[in-house]
Amino acid sequence: MSDVQGRVHGTVEPGFESVREEFATVAAREARDGGAQLAVHHHGRLVVDLWGGDGVDGDSLLGLYSSSKGAMALVAALLVQDGVLDLDREVASWWPEFAAEGKERLTLRQLLSHRSGVIGADGGLSPEELADDRAIAARLAGQRPFWEPDTGHGYHGLVIGALVGEVVLRATGRTIRDLYEERVRAPYALDYYLGLPEELEPRFRPALPMLPTPAEQEFLTENPFAPDSLAAIAFNLHADPPFDMVGYANSRAVRAQAPVSGGGIGTARGLSRMYAAIAGELDGRAPLLRPDILAEVSRVHSAGTDLVTGSDNAFGLGFVPLATRYPELGPTAVGHSGAPGSQAFADRSTGLAYSYARRRFAFLGGPGAPENGRLIAAVVAAAGKLG
Repeated sequence: MSDVQGRVHGTVEPGFESVREEFATVAAREARDGGAQLAVHHHGRLVVDLWGGDGVDGDSLLGLYSSSKGAMALVAALLVQDGVLDLDREVASWWPEFAAEGKERLTLRQLLSHRSGVIGADGGLSPEELADDRAIAARLAGQRPFWEPDTGHGYHGLVIGALVGEVVLRATGRTIRDLYEERVRAPYALDYYLGLPEELEPRFRPALPMLPTPAEQEFLTENPFAPDSLAAIAFNLHADPPFDMVGYANSRAVRAQAPVSGGGIGTARGLSRMYAAIAGELDGRAPLLRPDILAEVSRVHSAGTDLVTGSDNAFGLGFVPLATRYPELGPTAVGHSGAPGSQAFADRSTGLAYSYARRRFAFLGGPGAPENGRLIAAVVAAAGKLG
């Protein structure tokens, strides 16, 4: 075993040895100073379960940030599938207070595809509010949108979980967190939590800040967010105090209350298993989403320049349609990334479910750290050889 291979722990099934080799390189280079996990299911079977670098093992619970938007999207899709939610019904029909400031015609479909314009609050949200989705929703009900709804799209990074969650609560009397626990986490015994139980706290490993190279630091210094920009508003950098990204997952209040935009905690193994329940049969159960529902939530609803980030991206309904980012994946591949550089998805065309998690923030890793491209290519190639 090479020295690089020796830094990696865990198992792969026959045929996935190349994935271990690629992950070993990642663990030695990108993730050596914080640690990372990689888990892959293929047709419901865990075929890759690896960890490496410093500071984590396979059971370490990590802050996976916006990966929780995938759990939100799954719960919303299940309620659409049940006929409880109608994508083309106005948000205000469930939540009358939301009609203020010209938002009365915004539909649930437009909200889920990041088209509402309600990306934050004038004056910003307090740390206490950011830990509490009901408090966020109360602030945003009367908030003016920052662009005319449905005239463009922009990432609702810290608030979409609260907005969709309020619709779910008004429609069902249940929170997204409760529905996720009842319909997804508990039945499949997932090691991914919206609301981390106190007894699991010893397994939590705090998120670690980025360690930029001199060139990366120069880029960050030369490209700050303007305080009145949409990006600053969406990421609450105009608040006093401004949003602390690393401190967010490291707050026990956030871990306990699980704001759905980014408060989920878990292992790569747990999140991959959630997506395995979408990708195909798992534990003898049919896939969670019917083919027609999966096709609808994975369809690109927003594409082009994001008004918040300034980058070119695409959104489905809550999920990100990942074939637009990773061309190896099928057209209905759906998932979501997380701020440290994590990535997770289900691809029913290949029967793959994937989750890569890292503890230390990567440089500009929000859409998924660059090493995901190499890891995903290796996973798809290995699965393709097996048929």
